[in-house]
Amino acid sequence: MELFWWLLTIVLFAVGVIGTIAPVLPGTTIILAAAILHRLMLGADKSIGWKTIIVLSLLTLFSYVFDLLGSYFGAKYFGATKWGAFGAIIGALIGLFFGMIGLFVGPVIGAVAGEFIAGKRMIDAGRAGWGSLLGNIGGMLAKLIIALAMIAIFLVNVPSPF
Repeated sequence: MELFWWLLTIVLFAVGVIGTIAPVLPGTTIILAAAILHRLMLGADKSIGWKTIIVLSLLTLFSYVFDLLGSYFGAKYFGATKWGAFGAIIGALIGLFFGMIGLFVGPVIGAVAGEFIAGKRMIDAGRAGWGSLLGNIGGMLAKLIIALAMIAIFLVNVPSPF
């Protein structure tokens, strides 16, 4: 039965890593759930400790912060006003409901709309939208790095099954 829980953990880790790239799945949350499930099913002597679970939980929260703020900082770096940066965040939140395309298009549309509200020209609004897209991609890469770090932390802290 122990082998089953190890295989399930590994499969969930793989799905979690895919989820950090394909935003339809909550990648780091799946990795955290796999670690907690492993702990609950195998017990303290054959799995990670609660301190490790707390560290993984904090990393999961950080991954969502990077995801949301990536669009904001990307737009700001490319010269967006407060309206454009705020629009990028609102667009990212609304984009969550429209799957993978919404997560990339939402912040761009939000940044452009925010710049128009601020009275900026189309070129400035487009620059803010471009920055939002690049920031979103940067946030996705940060999430991927965090997901891989979470798996590494798990593997370093779990006792060897062999």
